[in-house]
Amino acid sequence: MDHQPKFFENLSGAGKAIAVLTSGGDAQGMNAAVRAVVRMGIYVNAKVYFIYEGYQGMVDGGDNIVEVSWESVSSILQVGGTVIGSARCKPFRTREGRLQAALNLVQRGITNLCVIGGDGSLTGANLFREEWSGLLEELAQKGKIDAEAVKKYAYLNIVGMVGSIDNDFCGTDMTIGTDSALHRIIEVVDAIMTTAQSHQRTFVLEVMGRHCGYLALVSALACGADWVFIPEYPPEEGWEDTMCVKLSENRARKKRLNIIIVAEGAIDCHNKPITSEKVKDLVVQRLGFDTRVTILGHVQRGGTPSAFDRILASRMGVEAVLALLEATPDTPACVVSLSGNQAVRLPLMECVQMTQAVQKAMDEGRFLEAVRLRGRSFENNLNTYKLLSHKRPDAELPKTNFNVAVLNVGAPAAGMNAAVRAAVRVGMTEGHKIFAVIDGFEGFARGKIKEISWGDVGGWTGQGGSILGTKRTLPAKYLEKIADQMRTNNINALMVIGGFEAFESCLQLQEARTSFEEFRVPICVVPATISNNVPGTDYSLGTDTALNAIVETCDRIKQSASGTKRRVFIIETMGGYCGYLANMGALAAGADAAYIFEEQFDIRELQANVEHLTEKMKTSIQRGLVLRNENCNENYTTDFIYQLYSEEGKGVFDCRKNVLGHMQQGGAPSPFDRNFGTKISAKAMQWISKKLKETYRKGAVSLFANTDDSVCLLGMRRRNLVFQPVAELKSETDFVHRIPKEQWWLKLRPLMKILAKYKTSYDVSDSGQLEHVAMLPKEAETGAI
Repeated sequence: MDHQPKFFENLSGAGKAIAVLTSGGDAQGMNAAVRAVVRMGIYVNAKVYFIYEGYQGMVDGGDNIVEVSWESVSSILQVGGTVIGSARCKPFRTREGRLQAALNLVQRGITNLCVIGGDGSLTGANLFREEWSGLLEELAQKGKIDAEAVKKYAYLNIVGMVGSIDNDFCGTDMTIGTDSALHRIIEVVDAIMTTAQSHQRTFVLEVMGRHCGYLALVSALACGADWVFIPEYPPEEGWEDTMCVKLSENRARKKRLNIIIVAEGAIDCHNKPITSEKVKDLVVQRLGFDTRVTILGHVQRGGTPSAFDRILASRMGVEAVLALLEATPDTPACVVSLSGNQAVRLPLMECVQMTQAVQKAMDEGRFLEAVRLRGRSFENNLNTYKLLSHKRPDAELPKTNFNVAVLNVGAPAAGMNAAVRAAVRVGMTEGHKIFAVIDGFEGFARGKIKEISWGDVGGWTGQGGSILGTKRTLPAKYLEKIADQMRTNNINALMVIGGFEAFESCLQLQEARTSFEEFRVPICVVPATISNNVPGTDYSLGTDTALNAIVETCDRIKQSASGTKRRVFIIETMGGYCGYLANMGALAAGADAAYIFEEQFDIRELQANVEHLTEKMKTSIQRGLVLRNENCNENYTTDFIYQLYSEEGKGVFDCRKNVLGHMQQGGAPSPFDRNFGTKISAKAMQWISKKLKETYRKGAVSLFANTDDSVCLLGMRRRNLVFQPVAELKSETDFVHRIPKEQWWLKLRPLMKILAKYKTSYDVSDSGQLEHVAMLPKEAETGAI
């Protein structure tokens, strides 16, 4: 990017007052957003107010609108729900109610409003903004405010953030709370699966989503459910027979359990409701299966926010304050949202109209249109689910005579098994034979290779680690033996799922093409490592699960000190030389500092951090958190930092240290990793098929010339999934430290520092442009899962 960086220091909030409220249904992560708005607001010298109990508090005024300080939002990051309360408010729907609300705001000089809620709350906020000048004139006529106030507070600026577990708001990939709700659902599904397997039961699970099937669809994709009912895509006529046939076929294939997921708003093609009880009765009557219903209900709204939601809400909160500072009387009310991993601003009413258009399409029976309007991400989820959940009869499948091998390389990462499952099933649907290689390239050289079928990978999405087995060994040692195995098994393409080793392996195979023609086949790398250090992608499989493990542990560690004297924890994370886990873990856990290799530090900085923390601990703040990447500095070790903080903090706080170790690599994959693994792997297999078909000549695969574009890595870049030749990624890589030379998340580093009360400069060049909903790139599909 050649643009001149634009820093927000030039934006001052002096003399401005910002109020934040949460409205409508609560969602996990709202507190992280509130915290970010308050701290960013105070950082730019604005006054910041809480409005308690949503619009009701705005109408009632009094103690419901209070100015807040930095400490007011301490220790709320890990709390679910909203600490400032939310309420449905009838008075605000009347002009009298809005008149009273306007008076309460003007009396405190508030003309900047940050609203966190669903589309109803945001529509209400927009109406309030449009009426604002009229309301002030009316107040002046009634003698409640003077003409000076009308002039001084002539404009109301509004920025919205969407807090809704349903993910039902158009224009944004993920709404605050959706990822956490998926965590709750998947925890329940994983627990139910063990009991269902014991008894060979069928479970019907009802999840939230009155008008939107996102939660049902994504959880079905994440657990490999047998059937899913969503409002946007009702089943065809005669679905009862089709579903029962599918369930009994699965049982016949030795599957001991069936999972059916029903969104609470599920309907058939005549707009008649499909309830979980109806589905249960159908299964019992037709098949006689032992069937149980579980309604998840408000469990989905509860619990602590996931790492993704905390980071999302923190980024949105900061972006919202920037949008308010830059707003002019001509700027339309906007929503800050996420597209890929980019924060974007969109006109609020465009998003609302698009969201309402989906409902209208569903009411009128235009279901395909409703799916399209939901956005590319939703459509992709639906298509991937359909592709992977129903095995077409063998007679219907094409036959290509291509053999594709799938293997895992490097350290295990959560989501690898979901990727293998998707690769096997998509490959079979495309008509290929799929071979599984056990224990990476080492196993390949020893001939540990076998054909794998559709049923073999059932139930793999929820398994952690690597079922195929994985080794760090690179192929260079065994090139001849691997070439022999590829010839013996007639392997026409390779899919390599793994971390930095997978990237290096494919470079070695490409270089070996001159000596071994067996390697002149399509090869695709799917990045999977907790370290997130693979060049060519912003996210690697397994990173989200590891981040959640770190954040959960940090929460527990912080809580272990409650009630004792002031304490600081020094926590060491994994990641090799890549500071992603330490940096993002610090942002999500509300840490005071994160030491990483990419940003060199010296003893003066350590000293400044200790002093900063000592000052903070003299206020009402009781606990401090410092994260350190395992390889950030060979001399400033975790022990050194622990001893330094212990010595310098004497009399103010004491210190403890924790090395998190391999717990970061284990555990069941998070919903994000299950779905990202499934979607990215399906896309990789489709690319392999395309490459194979392009080179199919006269009944055999013509060998590739040494073309770079036949060895690619599929990565997520900003908003898109892109195939990049590994040879081209070489120049972007620091091979000594095994990290990409440029990493997008370093831009978020100042965010963590601002939220921990450090003065810093923050490049906001990427924010500030208002986009339009229809113009969002068609491929924006993975900031969402």
